[in-house]
Amino acid sequence: MSGTRSPSRKAPATEAGGADAPVYWTIWRLSAWFFVFVWGAVAINLYFVGLMWQAIGWTAIDPVTTILVSFPLAFPATWATARWIRGLMDEAEA
Repeated sequence: MSGTRSPSRKAPATEAGGADAPVYWTIWRLSAWFFVFVWGAVAINLYFVGLMWQAIGWTAIDPVTTILVSFPLAFPATWATARWIRGLMDEAEA
């Protein structure tokens, strides 16, 4: 030990909203992250429902049609998923 002092002082605490502030996950931001995954889940579920329709005599839905039909259905499902995740995050912070 040389006994010298460091020339830098202790940095003051930062306030909320600064560069070190955590990213606030809004429902819209969560929706943007989860859309592809929810779209895939909706497509898979819709495809399996189409396969079960064969038991009552209807024809099965082919995969391409399932993907195209599931695209507009994924928007409300993504919004519901983002609200659910945001609620879990709020509960974890409390």
